[in-house]
Amino acid sequence: MKVYFNHDCGVDDLTSLFLLLQMPEVTLLGVGVMGADSYVEPATSATQKIIDRFGKGQSIEVASSDAGTRHPFPTPWRLETFSMTALPLLNEHEPIKTPLRSDSAADHLRRILGETSEPITLLFTGPLTDLATVIRAQPELTNKISRLVWMGGTFLERGNVEEPEADGHAEWNAFWDAEAVKTVWDSNIDIDMVGLESTNNVPLTSAVRRH
Repeated sequence: MKVYFNHDCGVDDLTSLFLLLQMPEVTLLGVGVMGADSYVEPATSATQKIIDRFGKGQSIEVASSDAGTRHPFPTPWRLETFSMTALPLLNEHEPIKTPLRSDSAADHLRRILGETSEPITLLFTGPLTDLATVIRAQPELTNKISRLVWMGGTFLERGNVEEPEADGHAEWNAFWDAEAVKTVWDSNIDIDMVGLESTNNVPLTSAVRRH
């Protein structure tokens, strides 16, 4: 299965990247990194270092997003990214070998979709801004997407955004760029949504962490 991964570098996102790199059935075509639940520079370097350390020699390109928002994640959450990229386990080998593209994550995704000969799976564990940017520029590229798996949104009555000018119903990955969510939902892409309530059904127990 061919997969393109776009994330915003929370610890759950970096764990997802690690797990993708362990799946023999997955061909990871590229990774886009957003400065949403993070700052984009340390988020990008942490991504490159994980691919270097756990990618088993795969050549996987990384691209940084240039997207911004009116609704930034809380600063204390974002600052954690600096600790992640400084983990000793990720800094045993220098320099970084995984290539960083000079174009944006949205342009990187657009190029990959344009060049693929068969539909691919998109995995987004952060805001949908880069995908929405691609759809607005070249809507025909949605035919190159077999499905989108998105960790975001919620069907609960309460979300996880407790901020001024928020009414408490929103989930952060959607709240960061609600217009992008609408653009993606209005497209013809098949969407598997993993909402906030999934954390109630699949708790991160001590046994899961040890595994």
